[in-house]
Amino acid sequence: MSSPFLTQDSATLKMLKTAESVAASEASILIEGESGTGKELIARLIHRKSPRASRPFVAVNCAAMPDGLIESELFGYEKGAFTGAVARKPGRFEMAHTGTLLLDEVSELRLDIQAKLLRAIQEREVDPLGGRGAVPVDIRIIATTNRPLWEEVKGRRFREDLYYRINVFPLRIPPLRSRPGDIPLLVDHFVQRAALHHRRPAPTVDPAVYGLLSCRPWRGNVRELENMIERAVLLAEGKTVAPEHLIGDEAAPAGVATPVNRTLREAEWALITETLQRMNGNRTHAARHLGISLRTLRNKLREHRTADAAEGQTLRVV
Repeated sequence: MSSPFLTQDSATLKMLKTAESVAASEASILIEGESGTGKELIARLIHRKSPRASRPFVAVNCAAMPDGLIESELFGYEKGAFTGAVARKPGRFEMAHTGTLLLDEVSELRLDIQAKLLRAIQEREVDPLGGRGAVPVDIRIIATTNRPLWEEVKGRRFREDLYYRINVFPLRIPPLRSRPGDIPLLVDHFVQRAALHHRRPAPTVDPAVYGLLSCRPWRGNVRELENMIERAVLLAEGKTVAPEHLIGDEAAPAGVATPVNRTLREAEWALITETLQRMNGNRTHAARHLGISLRTLRNKLREHRTADAAEGQTLRVV
């Protein structure tokens, strides 16, 4: 069973609702998103919600297959097709027959393979290497890419006709840095999962950790966060995950103070004010960057200013 796609971000929830709606159709889907955002999770969700849910789900990592094996892996081969082909081997298209075929990181395919892929999708049949005829297939195509595929088309690195064939319905997953409100939800989930995996008591989480993690750029997205939390759970040894347990490869963005000794409210306020400054006071742009609605941002500003006034602190007008 695949992991859930956890979010409370409004834009991401809207994307998930759209994904579930289109799942019932036969439309080919292109999922765009940075590495580590959970593109395969969305693909599997679409398959589970589709009429093909009880049929095969076959994933092909187009970036990981050696050049010399791509064609045979996708389309299969007959016995004797080449040296070492001692028996017939069905390709991923045939393996996914009546189900869903995920072309993960489709932008990594060579142009000559793209041409054969286009024909297979259009004709709903494949020509195994060394075969004497086409083999019909009934599949639903989902493709993913970690870079804007239209830019690859404009750079003549991806076929335009194939782009339109797989991009019948586009979905885009927002990066983690644009939805910091998901950080506490994901941290708590990964803490529980890591503790279960390593057979140790689940530690509590110091509230300062959430604020600290909300300030990071997360170039590796959710996958990077999961790795960091697993390391932190091991270092915490069943006690409390604290800021000193957060070992990562990147520092907080320039201009954001590391809130090791701050409360969660203080860290949140620092993030909001710093974002507003970088957006030149534009609340609409700041809300979009923070991954929250404009109304939520206004409410948070009101809450923080009311709390600070009650504590007798001097307010900085933003």
